[in-house]
Amino acid sequence: MGNAFILLSKLVRYNLKIIFAGRFIWFLLAALGFYIFFMVISVLDNDEINIGSIYSLTFFPAILLIFYPMVFGIQRDDDARMLEILFGIPDYRYKVWLVRLVLIFVQIFILLIIFASVGSYLLYPVNPVVIASQLLFPICFLGSLAFLFATRIKNGNATAVIMILLGLGLSIFSEILEDTFWNIFLNPFDPERGFSELAWQQIVWKNRVFLCVGSIVFILTALINLQKRERYI
Repeated sequence: MGNAFILLSKLVRYNLKIIFAGRFIWFLLAALGFYIFFMVISVLDNDEINIGSIYSLTFFPAILLIFYPMVFGIQRDDDARMLEILFGIPDYRYKVWLVRLVLIFVQIFILLIIFASVGSYLLYPVNPVVIASQLLFPICFLGSLAFLFATRIKNGNATAVIMILLGLGLSIFSEILEDTFWNIFLNPFDPERGFSELAWQQIVWKNRVFLCVGSIVFILTALINLQKRERYI
């Protein structure tokens, strides 16, 4: 039992070093900088601050946090000559990336709790765990989609460009779909006008189910893409 725990801890530490090495620190600092900037702007503009505001303020920094490890993960393995090793061991690549995906989402969840705690202390008292939990749905969806594109393209910079353009397109469509559960950027703490509390809860529930199903489909499709050895080696 003790040896298994030691091996597991070493595996976690090793994968965390791989996931968040390199430029991740710059994305973390950028996320923190944007978060503080948005809070200052909200205060200067005398915007109404509530739990919905904290959710909205934390959304963009959350995207920055998930962006680097998902978009550049495959390329980083390729640059480090890790893909040859992974494909040399049958089915091992699935285990490696499943572990990494879980670690990425857990790490992002912890960082979101920290960010929400800062917002709760400086702007408006909220439950940071609740904010982080709700943000995890769209962040996992977008992160899984980025991972899917990364397995298809393999180049981090090209994947980044596609995700940025796709993000802009989704933000435009979100204005059209803002009162439906198809809206990826739906704010569960900011109900649309004309909806009863029960109707709004149903929309939020369907939205979260949609995001969960989409995330699972993207991840499974990405893992299937990893079967195509000739695409990577």
